[in-house]
Amino acid sequence: MTDQLLTPRQVQDEYGFSPGTLANWRWMAIGPSYIKQSPGRGGRIKYKRSAIEAWLNAQTVETGGAAA
Repeated sequence: MTDQLLTPRQVQDEYGFSPGTLANWRWMAIGPSYIKQSPGRGGRIKYKRSAIEAWLNAQTVETGGAAA
């Protein structure tokens, strides 16, 4: 089974993060891992669904823990 690739617009539709937010996160080197399908500023960006899910899991804070 292959991992589904999502465009920034599809990420917005499914997870609620706008393409602008995703672009800012890429620029700041935070956020989910991504694939740049062509070189240069205009390169097409895709996100593996598994990378987004893994990033979301890493951001999850358990309630009642030391950080709370």
